[in-house]
Amino acid sequence: MIINKEKLQLTGSQLNLIKSGWGNHSVDNTVAEKIVYLSDGLKVKGYIAYPKNNNVKYPCIIWCRGGFGNSGALDDFNAQGILGQIASWGYVVLETQYRGNDGGEGKDEFGGKDLNDVLNLIDVAGEIDIADTSNCGIEGWSRGGMMVYLALAKTDIFKAAIVSGGITDLQCNASESKFMKSLFKASLGKPGSEKFNMNCASRSAINFVDKFSKNTKLLLLHGTKDKRVPPHNSIDLSYKLIENDFTFRLILLENGDHFLKPHRKEVDVLRKIWFEKYLKNN
Repeated sequence: MIINKEKLQLTGSQLNLIKSGWGNHSVDNTVAEKIVYLSDGLKVKGYIAYPKNNNVKYPCIIWCRGGFGNSGALDDFNAQGILGQIASWGYVVLETQYRGNDGGEGKDEFGGKDLNDVLNLIDVAGEIDIADTSNCGIEGWSRGGMMVYLALAKTDIFKAAIVSGGITDLQCNASESKFMKSLFKASLGKPGSEKFNMNCASRSAINFVDKFSKNTKLLLLHGTKDKRVPPHNSIDLSYKLIENDFTFRLILLENGDHFLKPHRKEVDVLRKIWFEKYLKNN
């Protein structure tokens, strides 16, 4: 349930920067708004973006941000750019900052009850007149990828999913990545503790691939030089997907870092084609 919407506060120079980074259509052809919505009774912050043309219904995409706490949360500038770009492709896009962040109520649990903040966006989409909630996709980067995997184990509503640099094995990441070890310590408990081990097991997609909905067609993108979430996260998951006979594609991008910066244009094309194939041409 949306309880508040407000327009984004962006200057002319910011809008020009967004156009240069994400394309003119991300600004000229879309509307982006900041929202407050109810999730498990908590007031949670997020964003929505949609095409300005309101004469037709559009498929929905839920976009899952990375990071933990306010680190990785979107601001108005990035929301207009990232979500506005996807909206310009012809989608209603919804994003959650996760509970406890950006002034929202509750506590970010890094894949605990905050998963409901993702799933409850499906009901939020139902309040948007131009949203076709029978035709939904989901996308996530890094921690957001972990949230996508958790969502796929809970619902079969998503016809397409895209994960870039997604976390699939938290125990491995804790031992291999200094950045992730520090992040997990802040979010999941002391590495090696019983609490930490339980949290890692329950949030590691490598352990529950068999629970994914086969209704969802999955695109995995990962940089071969990703030092934060090593590429074997996606490679190892792909073996499990093959074993369970899922429809998916794995693309490893040569010399790509965690943010896939050297491949940005290529990645945008791959993402756009995937969503078109499974949300518009089905």
